[in-house]
Amino acid sequence: MQSMTGFGRGEARSEHVEITVEVSSVNRKSLEVGVSLPREWQSLERDVNEAVRGVALRGKVSVYVQVRKVGHGAGLDWDDEKVLATVRRLESFAHEHGMTIAPDGDLLLRVINSLDTGSTLPEAEVAQPLVMGALKQALEGFAAMRASEGEALKKDLLERLAFLEGQVVKMRETVADAVPTYREQLFARLQKAGLELELDDERVLKEIALFADRADIAEELTRLSSHLEQFKSTLDEDGAIGRKMDFLCQEIHREVNTSGSKANQLELTRLVIDCKNELERIREQAQNIE
Repeated sequence: MQSMTGFGRGEARSEHVEITVEVSSVNRKSLEVGVSLPREWQSLERDVNEAVRGVALRGKVSVYVQVRKVGHGAGLDWDDEKVLATVRRLESFAHEHGMTIAPDGDLLLRVINSLDTGSTLPEAEVAQPLVMGALKQALEGFAAMRASEGEALKKDLLERLAFLEGQVVKMRETVADAVPTYREQLFARLQKAGLELELDDERVLKEIALFADRADIAEELTRLSSHLEQFKSTLDEDGAIGRKMDFLCQEIHREVNTSGSKANQLELTRLVIDCKNELERIREQAQNIE
C-alpha cells in the first residue's frame, strides 16, 4: 500500500554538466505526469514519462530536471567583436534619439549575458543516460517515501477500523435491549392512561411487532461488518486500492446512515454519530492512498 504523496531527488554529473532531478506528487483521482525539461532536451519527455508510470499508478507527479554547466566553459563566454558591435549600436541608437549613454561595467555585463554562448547544452541523445540515471535515483527515493507513508496510513486505518468494529458490537448489544425496553415502556403508558390491557393482548403484541420490525438493523449491521472486513483485506492488496477504499467508505456510510435513521434509542444514536465521525476521518486518510 502506497501513499499518493512523495518526494525523491537524484543527481548525475559529467565533465561538462551537473543534472539534478526532483520528483514530487500530490493526490489525484488518476495519474497525471508533468515534466519540466530544458528546451534543448524536450525530446526526453517521453522517456521520463514512461519511467514515472512504472512506479506510480495514481497522483499528480511533477518531475523537474535542472542542469548546471561545470568545468571549462561553465562561466560566461563571449565574442569580443559582437560585444563591441552591440555597444556601438546602443550608442548610435541613443544618439539618434537624443539620449546619452555611458557604457560601464553593468552595461557590459548585461550585453555579455545577452550574447552568452556558453549556455549551450549537450545534445539530448548525449544527455539521455545522465538524465535517466538521475531520474532512476529520484524515483527510488520517491517510491520509498510513498511506501513508508503508506505503512503509516495503514497502521492508522487499522486502528480506526478496530474502533468501528467495536462500535458495531455495542450497537448489536444496544439493539438487543430495544424490544424488551419498548414493551415495558408501552405497558407503563397503557397503565398510566387507565387502559387495562394485558401484555399478551393481540393489539399490544401487534404494536410491539411493528416496533421490532422498524427498529431491526440486524441486516445493516451484518453488511456493515462485512464491509469493514473487506476494507481490512484491501489494505493488504497491491496496486491502486484507493478507489476501492473510497467505494467501501461510501457503502459503510450507507449502512451506518440507515442504522441511524432507525435509531430510537439515545445510546444507539450516540453510537451512530461516533461511527460517522470516525468514518469521515477514514475517508480523509483514504484520499491519500494510491
